[in-house]
Amino acid sequence: MVYSRKEKDKIVCLLCRHYCHLKEGQVGICGINKNENGEHKNLVYGHPVALHVDPVEKKPLYHFLPGTKVLSFGTIGCNFKCPFCQNWDISQEQEVNKNIKVTPEQMVSLALEQGAKSIAYTYNEPTTFYPYAKDIGVIAKAKGLKNIFVSNGYESPEVIEDMASWVDAANIDLKSWKDEYYKKSLKGGLEEVKDTLKRMVSKGIWVEVTTLIIEGENDSDEDLKGMASFIANELGKHVPWHLSAFFPNYKMLDHESTKLETLLRAEKIGKEAGLKYVYLGNVPLRSDTHCPNCNELLIDRTGYKIDLNKLQNGHCPKCNTLIEGVWK
Repeated sequence: MVYSRKEKDKIVCLLCRHYCHLKEGQVGICGINKNENGEHKNLVYGHPVALHVDPVEKKPLYHFLPGTKVLSFGTIGCNFKCPFCQNWDISQEQEVNKNIKVTPEQMVSLALEQGAKSIAYTYNEPTTFYPYAKDIGVIAKAKGLKNIFVSNGYESPEVIEDMASWVDAANIDLKSWKDEYYKKSLKGGLEEVKDTLKRMVSKGIWVEVTTLIIEGENDSDEDLKGMASFIANELGKHVPWHLSAFFPNYKMLDHESTKLETLLRAEKIGKEAGLKYVYLGNVPLRSDTHCPNCNELLIDRTGYKIDLNKLQNGHCPKCNTLIEGVWK
């Protein structure tokens, strides 16, 4: 599943849609998957570099076990080259710190000790350390924990097929509505990400979508309408869309932060497309969940903190409308 053999001395990494053809000793685009002695080796297996206990809302997931804690971790390496990456110091790093060793069993034990209800594979692109993630996730699932992927959506169809057996939720970045921008600036592809989103939804993985709004890059009405329409019509009007403000980072330090009015314009476009749940992030505005039928306040949030959750078995207590999500 992890790789196929192309020729006698060459393998094809199957983890993401780059499908890197690796000769003996060669490392893929991500920097952490290698052809070693004719076999696939994930160089970061057992070597996380970032680990925190977070509220699940920080992923961001607003319709998945609200108010619970999640053990979040990542390694080095990424299959994209986003110039605005907020975790560039690990995602673009390629030197593995082998002094840090955490087995899958230890990671799950740590999550349970911390009272987490799930484990999130995040900070860098988790697809690049999929063998490590899956070994953790299978144990976690057996212990009653849920598994979350926070991803750029460049998983291969082979990986998505495999994910369906153990991944419960994913927050996928939809970074632009221009394939040229994906290819030139991010080193990915829009059509592939769209396909990933559709495949994940069809496999029953709970999906929420995040778009980092960068003025002059992906904030035109045309782009926003394209993204909103795609989510509403091809994924489902119930799929939450998180619109996050950009702040200068990494290779885009000279770029302006996203204005509040830009986010509000994007929110309006999302709602006009029929999306039931549009949330604004990285701004001092409320991100509450209201019933799409009667507008009853259901989940009251202050930042990442849940102040009130009125859902009753996933339904609105006022009109009994089913609110889509994973609530237990």
